[in-house]
Amino acid sequence: MTTPDTLPAQTQTQTHADVAMAQRRSAELELRIQEAPGRFRVLTGDRPTGRLHLGHYFGTLQGRVRLQDAGVDTYVVVADYQVLTDRDVAQRLTEHVEDLVLDYLAAGIDPERSTIFTHSALPALNQLLLPFLSLVSVAELRRNPTVKDEIAHSRQASVSGLMFTYPVHQAADILFCKANLVPVGQDQLPHLEVTRTVARRFNDRYGQGGPVFPEPDALLSAAPLLLGTDGTKMSKSRGNAIALADTADETARLIKGAKTDAVRRITYDPAGRPEVSSLVLLAALCQDREPEEVAREIGDAGSAALKRTVTEAVNDRLAPLRSRRAQYAEDRAYVRKLVRAGNERANAVAEATLEEVRAAMGTRY
Repeated sequence: MTTPDTLPAQTQTQTHADVAMAQRRSAELELRIQEAPGRFRVLTGDRPTGRLHLGHYFGTLQGRVRLQDAGVDTYVVVADYQVLTDRDVAQRLTEHVEDLVLDYLAAGIDPERSTIFTHSALPALNQLLLPFLSLVSVAELRRNPTVKDEIAHSRQASVSGLMFTYPVHQAADILFCKANLVPVGQDQLPHLEVTRTVARRFNDRYGQGGPVFPEPDALLSAAPLLLGTDGTKMSKSRGNAIALADTADETARLIKGAKTDAVRRITYDPAGRPEVSSLVLLAALCQDREPEEVAREIGDAGSAALKRTVTEAVNDRLAPLRSRRAQYAEDRAYVRKLVRAGNERANAVAEATLEEVRAAMGTRY
């Protein structure tokens, strides 16, 4: 199966051009957010497949809290239906949903200022999937590089039809609330382009009275890549991640076993020494310092000193977060209550959007 890494050269060139354009556009958007945050609505979220980890924290959670605190209208989807895209069953789903919300609250997502909701609780959102699918061809879905990559790395013997609809389902997530801004990594740009295509085609076909949907912009994350403790991509499913909910002792154990190299002097060289550099970067992020400074400070003390530094930095940074999480975890009824409240708010928005779609399509009987 072809993956994004083996795309034809022409396609790769276009992808690089798209990324460069998205980076320039993101810089412009950041300035506009500072000037008028109330003009933006963000849709972001996660699949509830396990507890969030440090990669999520520095890659997405901090950015969501920043946008929320800036005054951007923020919607956070707990994408429980999308768990089924590459899994036969959704085991322990209720527990995973609650754990995900606990991580959100601990990181600073405020349910009074951000709408936290679950996929499965919004019938109107999911009903949008049907007309949206009519606007996208099977060939376009097959060509989506992110879908190709997901299928290539799927743990199932066969892939369900839901996997192919994944990008269009995400379009429904984004467009139901008419989000005009979506924080994404570079690998998610093809998914967002599907959303923009769906919005444009719907408006062209049915928007005689004016556009129904915005064409949302990508807000590219500037967060650097953190490797897992085994030197590969940090992932919940690979068991190589430090979860936000891990204890200080669990964190120390994971970092102690992290992969490094045989060179004693610690340097920051992401290309030449990726494992060591990822640990240096993690300490720097936790301490709000430059990685080169952290590396110079450790110098010839070696990997053992590096791991001690990282352990202290991570545990110091996560201590208040873990404390908040533990407090929220004592009252799971409150967590369920705030999710229900978010579902009610999001449902009202979804119903209004679906009614507008019915009016535009002429399906109000």
